[in-house]
Amino acid sequence: MGNILKNVDNQTLVYAIGTFVLLAILYIITYTTLRKLGSNPKYLIPKDAMKKVSLPLFILFLSFLIRSKSLHTLLYLNDFSFVIKKASTLLIIFSITWLILVALKVAKKLIIKNYDVKTSDNLKARKIYTQFNILERIFIVVVAVLALGAALMSFDSIREIGVSLFASAGVAGIIIGFSAQKLIGSILAGIQIAITQPIKFDDVVVVEGEWGRIEEITLTYVVIKIWDKRRLIVPTTYFIENPFQNWTKTSADILGTVFIHTDYRVPFDKLREELTRILSSSELWDGNVNVLQVTDAKAQSVEIRALMSAVDSPTAWDLRVLVREKLIGFLQEHYPESLPHTRLYLTDNTEPNSSKK
Repeated sequence: MGNILKNVDNQTLVYAIGTFVLLAILYIITYTTLRKLGSNPKYLIPKDAMKKVSLPLFILFLSFLIRSKSLHTLLYLNDFSFVIKKASTLLIIFSITWLILVALKVAKKLIIKNYDVKTSDNLKARKIYTQFNILERIFIVVVAVLALGAALMSFDSIREIGVSLFASAGVAGIIIGFSAQKLIGSILAGIQIAITQPIKFDDVVVVEGEWGRIEEITLTYVVIKIWDKRRLIVPTTYFIENPFQNWTKTSADILGTVFIHTDYRVPFDKLREELTRILSSSELWDGNVNVLQVTDAKAQSVEIRALMSAVDSPTAWDLRVLVREKLIGFLQEHYPESLPHTRLYLTDNTEPNSSKK
């Protein structure tokens, strides 16, 4: 009997050591492979990826190790095998979820680094950045919910409760749907924005009369950075249900306008030549559009519109300010009679008992 027990102990020890050695070898091989792939520039894995996956990878291999029955026997933990296995299952779910989220972060970094949103022509980069930011949040929520569900379903008691509640889930879903319809609508609007992209990250928009840039897009709200550094927070449903201006929907370049009211005696050709000179001497102009037109004629003045182009809206704003200032200064210096006048005509009334006006 003692020999049999001795053989069993030896066999248990061999199994325990074998399991430990096998998992250690697998961990070392995985760690080394990922590290070499990260250090080789021809592979896509970034260098810092190994630092991010090392801890969840270690937890994953440790979870498999503590499930070993031979290890339980060797350490006299057979009485606690059930608890250890449940803890191991939870650690496996946790580590796999962690690895998936890390892989998502690495994939996002690899793709986005090829698109620079700071360039002037950054339309494609902003599309990719917007889609990945919104879809990343959706993916994280889905993975977290699935992981939580898998963890809870690993307990038989909870699984039985879930089966018993399954019949009433439809009614509960309807109740929750009515009570949280605004939240669900915002989430669906966020998904729709990610797919159709009426707005993108760094888009220039006019919302509620405020001019600004899209600074952040989430599943439920959008942050707009106003030109004076204020932040306008609006729900994602706003961009689905309400009209708004998007100045960079298809491209970053934009036309700028300057309106000037002058007298009827203004020399249009001279003013047109001055506009060309101003634009040609400015680095703000992109060289595409240069137009001066009379857009309206009123009783006391003429409305003149100067149309010019720039690479983006901030540049267009600075160019408009410059052109407006220079054109007014040009008229003041060379054609002061072209500035708006209010005319008063004095007439003589020859009838008796009348006075001159």
